Amino acid sequence: MRRMPQEPDFQRGIPPVLLHELPARAAACWPDHVALTVDGVHLRYAGLQSDIERCAAGLLALGLARGARIAVYLEKRLEAVVASFAAPAAGAVLVPVNPLLKAAQVAHIVQDCEAQVLVTSAARLAVLAPALADCPGLRHVVLVDEGVPAPLPGNAAVHGWWDLLAGPPACLPQVLDLDAAVIFYTSGSTGRPKGVVLSHRNVVSGAVSVAGYLHNHAGDTLLAVLPLSFDAGFSQLTTAFLVGARVVLLNYLLPRDVLQAMVRERVTGLTAVPPLYMQLAALDWPAAAAQHLRYFANTGGRMPRATLQRLRGLAPAAAPYLMYGLTEAFRSTYLPPEEVNRRPDSIGRAIPNAQVCVLREDGTECAVDEPGELVHRGALVALGYWRRPEETARRFKPWPAALQAAGGDWATPELAVYSGDTVRRDAEGFLYFVGRRDEMIKTSGYRVSPTEVEEVLYASGLVAEALVYARPDDALGSAICAALLPSPRASGQAGDDGAALLAFCGQHLPAYMLPRQLQWVAEPLPRSPNGKIDRQRWMLEHGSV
Repeated sequence: MRRMPQEPDFQRGIPPVLLHELPARAAACWPDHVALTVDGVHLRYAGLQSDIERCAAGLLALGLARGARIAVYLEKRLEAVVASFAAPAAGAVLVPVNPLLKAAQVAHIVQDCEAQVLVTSAARLAVLAPALADCPGLRHVVLVDEGVPAPLPGNAAVHGWWDLLAGPPACLPQVLDLDAAVIFYTSGSTGRPKGVVLSHRNVVSGAVSVAGYLHNHAGDTLLAVLPLSFDAGFSQLTTAFLVGARVVLLNYLLPRDVLQAMVRERVTGLTAVPPLYMQLAALDWPAAAAQHLRYFANTGGRMPRATLQRLRGLAPAAAPYLMYGLTEAFRSTYLPPEEVNRRPDSIGRAIPNAQVCVLREDGTECAVDEPGELVHRGALVALGYWRRPEETARRFKPWPAALQAAGGDWATPELAVYSGDTVRRDAEGFLYFVGRRDEMIKTSGYRVSPTEVEEVLYASGLVAEALVYARPDDALGSAICAALLPSPRASGQAGDDGAALLAFCGQHLPAYMLPRQLQWVAEPLPRSPNGKIDRQRWMLEHGSV
């Protein structure tokens, strides 16, 4: 393998500090280990690093300035991974774009981040090209396949993937760990997606922390089912590359495809969001699906207790990791598997190299079991929102002076991320998710968490998917409503199932938390591009508030 000039000599005991050093170090330590598998094709670490070096050189040959944004709009495939690590190696900033997004949504991201390069396929470009007229900053499009390129508006040049990789080697620019490495676009409760800017330090520190508590090692095989544009999806690459493990890239159509991949690839680690786990829990698993599974990890929302119990029965030897994170800090808490039986509803305590507190609005710490805002400080706190200084100032605020260590008044004020999520802390320091501040329902003078009501709905066994929301009500202020996909245990008679469900809720919830309206649906509830149940979309489409 030909090395680029000035490349550091990575040693097994030296931890990486830059994003693109993760595969480079893995290639030095485990050159013959398989790094990536997709559709039966394997790429070893030595080959992966060679492709990354050549791609980085090709990007530099385009004349990109330091910090230029490179958007990658592809399904999970080898070229997507190579480009994702070549971009920061070239001193640029990676912008992964969810392959499920439509043309107007992709164009918004490309325009918003002022991407100069777009890496995509001919088929995707054919659909996307008309929308790119609103992206005057786009200068280059790199096609990873042999399709005929669509005509592009403006002056953007089209390059072939192998032509890009065929150029001469180049010297990598100097990059610091505090430089921007990735912009993840995330949807808020209102408005268009905004970009969260993560530094090399953020991403690598996250990989070190997560791989540490998941005990990842070179013998692991991680199944990548989440989009690489999702921080938890991209984390499958960074944690695996840190330790020399293998990542299986899966573009699945049906939940059963995930089980088949687990059997075929002997998967040891699975990370997913609750809606996918709910679908998997409803299936009968082949005996070999969990044979090699060492752990399954949940992110992106609270795992219903009934789903967790079903998964533990299906994979009794696999350790469950319940995690909480936000894109602005990558990952904040996890619940160790040995605590799951004692506190299955907890999101755990702070991950390694992070401090998480529950604070009141005045910046003081909440008492035991007093709800407050989750605030995270440490190496994983992002740089802010891309070119949104006002929103950045609202979410990224100074760590309260009263919580600083004694004698720390000499230090530069440190920014923490204020999550907007309401949690509580028990006497042993374990945290419990209450709800998002902008999703809390005000009814009968009370504030009600939709998540808490959904948990009871799932516990009934009559519901496969639940989404709790509010409608205006003159008497109550807001009435609690629920959209429900019935489970196989339900009778199929909406009236009977509704009566049984309300009776169950009445045994477990106070009267003010009971749903006033049940809406049974025949199809799965709407999903966000990252696979979560999309509460905001449902509310907009059904005229709720």
